[in-house]
Amino acid sequence: MTRRFDCFVVFAEMRTGSNFLEENINQFPGLKCHGEAYNPHFMGYPNTTDIHGFTQAMRDADPVRLLSVLKANTKGLPGFRFFHDHDPRVLDQLLTDPRCAKIILTRNPVESYVSWKIAAATGQWKLTNMKHQKSAQIRFDAEEFQGHLAQLQRFQLRLLQGLQTTGQTAFYVAYEDIQDVAVLNGLAKYLGETHQLETASTKLKKQNPAALEDKVLNFAEMQTALARVDHFDLGRTPNFEPRRGAAVPTYVAAAGAPLLFLPVKGGPEAQVHRWLSEVGQGAAPLGNFTQATLRQWMRKSPGHRRFTVLRHPVPRAHAVFCDQILNTGPGSFAEIRATLRRAHDLPIPDGAVGEDYDLAQHRAAFLAFLSFIKANLAGQTNIRVDAAWSHQVQVLQGMGNFAPADVVLREDALVEGLAYLAHDVGVASPELRDVPTGHPFELAHFYDAEIEDAVRDVYQRDYVMLGFNRWA
Repeated sequence: MTRRFDCFVVFAEMRTGSNFLEENINQFPGLKCHGEAYNPHFMGYPNTTDIHGFTQAMRDADPVRLLSVLKANTKGLPGFRFFHDHDPRVLDQLLTDPRCAKIILTRNPVESYVSWKIAAATGQWKLTNMKHQKSAQIRFDAEEFQGHLAQLQRFQLRLLQGLQTTGQTAFYVAYEDIQDVAVLNGLAKYLGETHQLETASTKLKKQNPAALEDKVLNFAEMQTALARVDHFDLGRTPNFEPRRGAAVPTYVAAAGAPLLFLPVKGGPEAQVHRWLSEVGQGAAPLGNFTQATLRQWMRKSPGHRRFTVLRHPVPRAHAVFCDQILNTGPGSFAEIRATLRRAHDLPIPDGAVGEDYDLAQHRAAFLAFLSFIKANLAGQTNIRVDAAWSHQVQVLQGMGNFAPADVVLREDALVEGLAYLAHDVGVASPELRDVPTGHPFELAHFYDAEIEDAVRDVYQRDYVMLGFNRWA
C-alpha cells in the first residue's frame, strides 16, 4: 500500500503529554517516533548522541538532511516531536511539505504551566514507577504565565498560518485524548497504519494527578490573575486588511550616501526624495531595487541607515484623497475614482476640478471618501485595499518582512530627524524644502472636530499603535 506520508511531526510543548503520546505511537509496528530530534541541546533524548548514526554536530550543520536520514533508515513511518524552541531552520520545510503529516498536541495552558513549574522544582520530568514519584507545591507568577501563554499562542498561530497557506490540515490531539484508544487508533489510520491497539500504554504515569488547588500555593491569587486574562481578545481592534510585503521597488537611496528611504504611501515622499537628491549633490536617488539588488547595496553600504516617515492620519488621508482620487492626472486612480462616483456616491466632478468646486463640496467629498476607506479596510467593498490608504502600522509590519526601518521619523519633526540621519552617516544635511501639493484646498481651511473624529474612526489602529494625538 502506498503511504500518504513520508514522515510525521508532533507539534507540542513541554508538559503537554508528548512523551506519553510518543510512547503510544511507538506501540504501532509501522510507526516510529524519534523523540525531540531537533532539540538544540540533545539528539532525540537526553544523553543520546545520534539517530541512525547521524550525530548532533551533523544535524546542526545540515538540519534538513536529518529528514532524509530518518526516511531512509527507519523501519516504518518515521517521526519526531517538535517544540517552539527547536531548530527554526527546519520549521518551514516541515510546514510546507504535504508529505509530512502534522499532529498538533495541545493542553490547557494553566495545567501545562503548573506541571512545568513542579517538574522544574522536583527535577522529575518523566515518571514510570510510582515509588519514585516526587511532588511539590508551586507559586503562580502572573507575569511569567502571561509570557508562557503568549509563547504558546505565537507558535500555534505560526502553525495555523503554515497549514492555511499551503492548503493542509493537521490531526489535533488534546492532552486528555492520549489515553483514549479510539483516538490513538484514529491517529494511526491518519498516518496510514493498519494495526489497531487494544489498550493505551500504561508505562508512563501521570505525575501530578491532584487538583490545581492542591498544587498551587497562591491558588486564590491565581484565580484573580486569570480572571483578568482576555481569553477572547475582546480589546483587540479588528483588522481585515491583507498582510503587506516589503515594497522594495519603492525604496530609494541617496547617491553617494548610505541613506535608504522606505516610503509610506500618502506621506511626504516628494519632500524626502528632493532632500535625498540634494544629499547626492543633485544626482537622482537610486531606485527600482529588487530584493537581490537591495541586498547588494546594503552589503556595499556599511553603516547605512534605513528610515521611514510617518504622517498624521488626517493630512495623510487628505493627501491621498486629493492626489489619487480627486486628481485626474498622473498618479491618480482613474478606475477607482469612477467606481467611487458611481457606486459610492462620492460628490466629486466627473472630470478635472473646476472653478465651481467649492470648499463645502470638498469637505463633503473628503468625509464621503473616509466612509469608503472605513468600509474598504473592513473588507466590505470589492475595491482593493491600496497601500496609499492602508494603516501605516500595517505598512511598517510589511517592511519588517525584509529589512525593517531602523529609524522611524514623524513628519512634524522631519527637519530634526533628517539632520540627525545626515550627521550620523557623515554628510551635510541640506535644507528641507516644501513641495507644492496642487491640492484645491488646504486641510487647515476646513479641519474641525468632525473631520478628526471621522479619521480616528477609520484609523483607530494607527492612533493606538503609533500614539497619534489630534492633528490640531
